[in-house]
Amino acid sequence: MPDYGRELSFGYFLVPNAADPLLTTAREVEDLGFDYLGVQDHPYQRRYVDTWTLLSMIAAQTTRLRLFPDVATLALRQPALLAKSAASLDLLSGGRFELGLGAGSFWEAVEGFGGVRRSPGEAYASLAEGIEVIRLLWSGGRNLRYEGRIHRLAGAVSGPVPPHPIGIWLGAYGPRMLGLTGRVADGWVPSLQGGDATWVAEASARVDEAATAAGRRPSDVRRILNVSGTLTSGPSKGLLQGPADQWVEELTDLAVGIGFDTFVLWVSGGDEAAQRREFAERVIPRVRQQVAQERA
Repeated sequence: MPDYGRELSFGYFLVPNAADPLLTTAREVEDLGFDYLGVQDHPYQRRYVDTWTLLSMIAAQTTRLRLFPDVATLALRQPALLAKSAASLDLLSGGRFELGLGAGSFWEAVEGFGGVRRSPGEAYASLAEGIEVIRLLWSGGRNLRYEGRIHRLAGAVSGPVPPHPIGIWLGAYGPRMLGLTGRVADGWVPSLQGGDATWVAEASARVDEAATAAGRRPSDVRRILNVSGTLTSGPSKGLLQGPADQWVEELTDLAVGIGFDTFVLWVSGGDEAAQRREFAERVIPRVRQQVAQERA
């Protein structure tokens, strides 16, 4: 499997639980040297604050940390307004925003929150069209028109234009969505939770195939991986369930063996503050070093 040679980045996956010290955690993540902070987007979850409001607050209280929804739920966020929100946050943060995007899941909850339950075909069309609408609204153009199966524009005027080219990173898993990722997306952002990494290697190969068929280079699609696990002081209990040495080896394999360039830590158990500190101090620098050595 390929290594695309991209510089490595590391992020932290923040669960937007209203009872947690979210802004304090975000500032700590920046102080620890993480590059990115991702926030999941489930508006129907009563315990969570709104993802976009939280991202705006974090942008105002940080200076370097790059931010993205991990991933935004298109089923509840109209794409033209989503484009406006993304461009605004990128402008106000000094170009520190990327757009993680998904068609939607948990359809019963989406429907309960006022959204439309979509079939797999409709969800695919909504995401494919939504990407086109969003990019039109970032173009700076006037009298923008679009007529799709799901989404439309009827003479819209775009603005503000984002100060940097915002990447659209798709949270995609099925064959059609992986194909769409390879053809049109700037990045792919799946989640690795337990089991083994076989499926993620196979899915990445599908992205590569679709990119090549569309006349793109596979390296045009960034690979961002949410890594859910627990750093422990004891023996390994499986993938991403063990000591720092194990994490270094497994993340290095995912980078040079499959091509992931960004790893977003999603702590699944134990003391989260202690684990993100250990990850920053004992995993990040060693993965960078080991990947550099293997590339050399």
